Amino acid sequence: MKWRGRKQSSNIEDRRGQSGGGFGGGFSGMPGGSRMRIPGGRAGTGSIGLIVAIVIIGMLLGVNPMELLSGSVPSGPSAGSSTSQPTQNAAEDELADFVGVVVKETEDMWAKVFADNSMSYSEPVVVLYSGQTSSGCGVADAATGPFYCPNDQKIYIDLSFYEQLRRQFGAPGDFAQAYVIAHEIGHHVQNLTGVLPEFNQARARLSAKEQNEWSVRVELQADCYAGVWAAYAGQEDLLENGDIAEALNAAEKIGDDTLQERMQGYAVHATFTHGSAAQRQRWFERGYEEADPGACDTFGVASP
Repeated sequence: MKWRGRKQSSNIEDRRGQSGGGFGGGFSGMPGGSRMRIPGGRAGTGSIGLIVAIVIIGMLLGVNPMELLSGSVPSGPSAGSSTSQPTQNAAEDELADFVGVVVKETEDMWAKVFADNSMSYSEPVVVLYSGQTSSGCGVADAATGPFYCPNDQKIYIDLSFYEQLRRQFGAPGDFAQAYVIAHEIGHHVQNLTGVLPEFNQARARLSAKEQNEWSVRVELQADCYAGVWAAYAGQEDLLENGDIAEALNAAEKIGDDTLQERMQGYAVHATFTHGSAAQRQRWFERGYEEADPGACDTFGVASP
């Protein structure tokens, strides 16, 4: 990705080196609310089953939306956390700069999308931390991976995650890292457009398997939004050869089936909460090829 020399977001909150945190906390509408929507309105009717493997998912692209929306982010096991503050070096500072540029590019795109729909885009804050910090959704720990907290409209990233993404999960490349950020920004868009609030309200009347089905659709829509942003990056002449392949590889590596097979030797489709590798790749590609958030209607299809 051709990012060097570009403007960075002013919405980066750098908590690296701080111990323990101490911080608090067109389109059409879905049924039950008038708002800009990027999904259709038939969520909660599928047959994907019980929620499991939270630890697996928490290690990767954020935590289960049902956990976030209930106001708590599960802390990962102590083995996954750093017991000492990492040294901030030039490589990490460069990565922080990269995050700042990517966030700024997402701000520019989504501001235009919202303006085109006679709405104003409220920019999220991206918190960079090391080890552990507090969030509006509970404790953010390196083991949970990047996540979006709707309670404070902030995205939390421990930069060490990107090394884990490259080494442990075989998803190297700066555009794989950009995909992670764009995915989490997608959750912020869902919060602004009412998708996450409606999910939270619907949970009380949904069965466990219906909640799980919503979770998959929510995550796949965020993947699609990441693909739309990738198309925008291409229009801005930011893409280099291999960038889209890096994002698709990352989507494959963090598919529920890939992760479950890696950890337990087999996959149980009924337990998926983020979508299979094929689903995640397909929806990212759809967003990229259509270059239109309106194409990201994971709720309006019988099977995403």
